[in-house]
Amino acid sequence: MSTTFESGTVWRKSSHSGGNGACVEIATPAAGAVAVRDSKDPQGPQLHFSAEAWNAFATATGAGAFAAGGFDAGTFGEL
Repeated sequence: MSTTFESGTVWRKSSHSGGNGACVEIATPAAGAVAVRDSKDPQGPQLHFSAEAWNAFATATGAGAFAAGGFDAGTFGEL
């Protein structure tokens, strides 16, 4: 699902979203940047990350680094 706002930014929600309102949406407002927001509050705050940081987060999430009891700060290297 995508939503476009006045700025032309297209926000996307995962097709795996359960429809329960507990979702985040992502957008790429500029080259090399990723923005994240709460789908329940589309006019609310946004978090902005470099594409590199977002890819590291997504890779770690897919590998289970944030599963219950599985967080390993070493996954991200030195912050």
